Amino acid sequence: MTFSDINIRDPFVLVENGKYYLYGTRGATTWTKAYGVDVYVSDDLRNWSDAIECFSVPENFWADKEIWAPEVHKFKDKFYMFVTFRSDTRNRATQILRSNSPEGPFLPFTEGPVTPEEWFCLDGTFYVDEEGKPYIVFCHEWVQAVDGEIYAMQLTDDLTAPAGDPILLFKASEPFWADKSRDKFITDGPFIYKTKGGKLLMIWSTFTQSGYTQAIAYSENGKIDGKWIHEKPLFDKDGGHGMIFDDLEGNKHLILHSPNETFLERPVLYGIEEKNDFLYLKGE
Repeated sequence: MTFSDINIRDPFVLVENGKYYLYGTRGATTWTKAYGVDVYVSDDLRNWSDAIECFSVPENFWADKEIWAPEVHKFKDKFYMFVTFRSDTRNRATQILRSNSPEGPFLPFTEGPVTPEEWFCLDGTFYVDEEGKPYIVFCHEWVQAVDGEIYAMQLTDDLTAPAGDPILLFKASEPFWADKSRDKFITDGPFIYKTKGGKLLMIWSTFTQSGYTQAIAYSENGKIDGKWIHEKPLFDKDGGHGMIFDDLEGNKHLILHSPNETFLERPVLYGIEEKNDFLYLKGE
């Protein structure tokens, strides 16, 4: 398979054991009942395996629809999947699953999500600070907040529960380029990246007059709870919910989905580089 064959949203690549593992929201069940998460495996970022189901919704699980934005992070020799779920009786939320392998099976190891129960939350990602403290960074959804928000929340060392209150990082309307004429402001897909010089960056997605957009910001003091400064978007050509990774040769990539249209979404790969302690698409 190639990217043109893979209908997923919210692509995420884990590089492990000399291979690439691609996860994402199943395009066919983005807005409907959903039953699992797939992984695709590659040696070269061009040719991919068929879909391998790495998480299957277990019997009596709390959620049964809209399984979104799976990310897999290695932490203390285990693999943790941060994934968003919803049901008709419970708010959208991010739960953490665990496996011994990037190919799964990923299984729940807590009774439910770690995001606040009374909030509509989505797109949890993982960050470990310079002191080794683990955090989930997630969106408080616009359907409840109206002006979508991004929060960070410290987790216990075993990732089973919050270890502090959510910390508001910013709202979707804050960037200087935000379309202030809108009546709602969306935050999607935060991903944390630290430059070689120690600058703490976040890419995240929203909508602008150009369509779905990959935005970028940085923490003024280099801390997760610092003031976040917004820069010109990285990509504003109807694509987003991306992440950044280094390939096996040390080249840096941005992967996102585009176009942002149901059943047409595909993973798209762009070269990216660090210059002056910041990130730029190659050629810009």
